[in-house]
Amino acid sequence: MKKILITGGAGYIGSHTVKLLGEQLKGANLYILDDLSTGHQEAILFGEFVKLSLNDQPKVEELFKRHKFDLVIHFAGSIVVPESVSKPLDYYYNNTVNSHFLLSLCEKYDVNNFIFSSTAAVYGDNIEDSKIGAKENNTLAPTSPYGVSKLMTEHMIQDYAFANKDFKYAIIRYFNVAGADPDEKLGQSFPNATHLIKICAEVVAGKRDKVKIFGTDYETEDGTCMRDYIHVTDLAQAHVDGVNYLFEGNESTIVNCGYGKGYSVREIVNKVKEVSGVDFSVDDTERRPGDPAIIISNAHKIKKVFKWKPKYNDISKIIETALNWERIRPF
Repeated sequence: MKKILITGGAGYIGSHTVKLLGEQLKGANLYILDDLSTGHQEAILFGEFVKLSLNDQPKVEELFKRHKFDLVIHFAGSIVVPESVSKPLDYYYNNTVNSHFLLSLCEKYDVNNFIFSSTAAVYGDNIEDSKIGAKENNTLAPTSPYGVSKLMTEHMIQDYAFANKDFKYAIIRYFNVAGADPDEKLGQSFPNATHLIKICAEVVAGKRDKVKIFGTDYETEDGTCMRDYIHVTDLAQAHVDGVNYLFEGNESTIVNCGYGKGYSVREIVNKVKEVSGVDFSVDDTERRPGDPAIIISNAHKIKKVFKWKPKYNDISKIIETALNWERIRPF
């Protein structure tokens, strides 16, 4: 039986991935490592939970000693772009140093399959053509310590794989993740969330007073940032597909995971109002540090390599599931 370690598996994307792994990989033993600093134990629907931080190196190593893991999925990390600008050392430690430690354990205990939760932030503003979107071979020019910390980890993974030919990886670069499990068992419960659709859903549910639009002077059609929004369940499925891809003995790869369509901040706000039937206050304010103007994916590669078939490529459906979760959110 395959053993899979999922770091950060009690978080938003991690918990949705654990759910699909439990439903689809019946012969796998799942081990979820999370310190619950932003995740929730109630969100873990399958597998064995281990409450532990990657900072506790002796105990994490003991876990590797005890279990012969066949694959690691590495979600654990810090994700807030403006916070990374104000606290860069925290991000380099949590996102880069801890990833180095995890890779060193993979080397020591012969774990040769690795899936890394990366980000479209590695591209920065360097998307040459917004109609084509960011391709995996674009020049990488992150504009925030968050993006840089993730890119440094990508480099480490690739360099280690070059030195150890048995080690295979799948690096998945996320675009803007949103929505909630259509079964309404899971959703986004990140404290003080900064994701736009999540914030709008909280305002609709009466948990916030208003939505702020950070920057209206970008070089876009309406002056607000454009993003490629992907449903969290489709992203989770991409990880399950990545697990199958590596277990089938395929070569290492880097893939984007998005839909290839951009929506501006103002378009999303207006769409949430339309879907919810609720009008709400919106304040235009200054830009946040580290935010690129346009981030849109080119996702042809993941469909070809992973045979990934998204099911929820509909912005109204994404918003609807986010709203449903916010109204019933149990944790």
